Amino acid sequence: MTSSPQLSIVVPTYKERGNVAELVRRLDLALRDVRWEAIFVDDNSPDGTWEAVKEISAADPRVRCLRRVGRRGLAGACIEGMLSSAAPFVAVIDADLQHDEKVLPQMLAKLASGQADLVAATRYVEGGSAASFSEKRGAISALATKLTHKLTGVRLSDPMSGFFMMRRDRLEEIAPRLSPVGFKILLDIAMTGGERLRIAEQPYTFGERFDGESKFNAQIGVEFLGLLLAKMTGDLVDPRFIFFAIVGTIGLAVHLIALALALTLLHDFNEPFRLAQVIATLIAMTSNFILNNELTYRDRRLKGFALIRGFVLFCLFASVGVLANVDLASWLYVERPVWWVAGAIGAVMSALWNYAMSTLFVWRAR
Repeated sequence: MTSSPQLSIVVPTYKERGNVAELVRRLDLALRDVRWEAIFVDDNSPDGTWEAVKEISAADPRVRCLRRVGRRGLAGACIEGMLSSAAPFVAVIDADLQHDEKVLPQMLAKLASGQADLVAATRYVEGGSAASFSEKRGAISALATKLTHKLTGVRLSDPMSGFFMMRRDRLEEIAPRLSPVGFKILLDIAMTGGERLRIAEQPYTFGERFDGESKFNAQIGVEFLGLLLAKMTGDLVDPRFIFFAIVGTIGLAVHLIALALALTLLHDFNEPFRLAQVIATLIAMTSNFILNNELTYRDRRLKGFALIRGFVLFCLFASVGVLANVDLASWLYVERPVWWVAGAIGAVMSALWNYAMSTLFVWRAR
């Protein structure tokens, strides 16, 4: 009978087919003296990453695949993978091979000896290196780290790291309070665990990507700021609401630009402001739906027919808000003909209604 694993290594994946076999090979070399398993959590990659993992799993029972359909996001994938483990220790490592798997035994030793509840791999202490970063990415990482330290005081030299290991029982305690939205799960765990979570660090050298393309983009920065703001409010405000507010702010700008253009084009029409406000509202509503699908509800992103269905529902539920928006803005414009004030107030009312209906019925998020 095969002994149960001592360590579960969670590998969140999206379009990493070319890396999985090499990662398993390297884990096998690095963990020869450890009973381990690898749990690949794949967000239904279009390149068939999950198929590659299952092919390996058929020959190697230490490899498992969790294929997620209808939801996406690194944080959520990490949480699901870790909670699916029965091992006393769980680790998270990227599939791109930029994290050095050779330090895993050292991280495990620190946990097994009782020195810490969590060991974070870091590039920013003696023995670590981020020399492979581009100048731009290095500057962004340094800025994000300084911002995190200044605003939160978190005890991590590398809070942006996605490479760590921890005791599963400690994870189970704080898991209900973690956010499934975003990319920086380590920062969320450290801040949620608070002072009771004993943290140690392990230096490592950040390597080059083995295959595929980097997922690092501006959206990760926005999600990081959302998580940071949520934690600063003691989780009073959920990151999803912050993302929705960001989209709403963009939508407000879109609305006002569209309103100004429409007023210019429709100045000879009867009640030009009312008609312009209807057009601007529809344009802003479409913009908000697209951005929310890509950012706010990224983990429940709608595609294909579901995207069309979702947009129809979004429009139907928003219709009440749209009518109130147009009527309120038109009334305000008559009382005080300042187009941008009337337009903004009407758009804010519509946005509040849209948030409630979108979360409950369109994307069906918690």
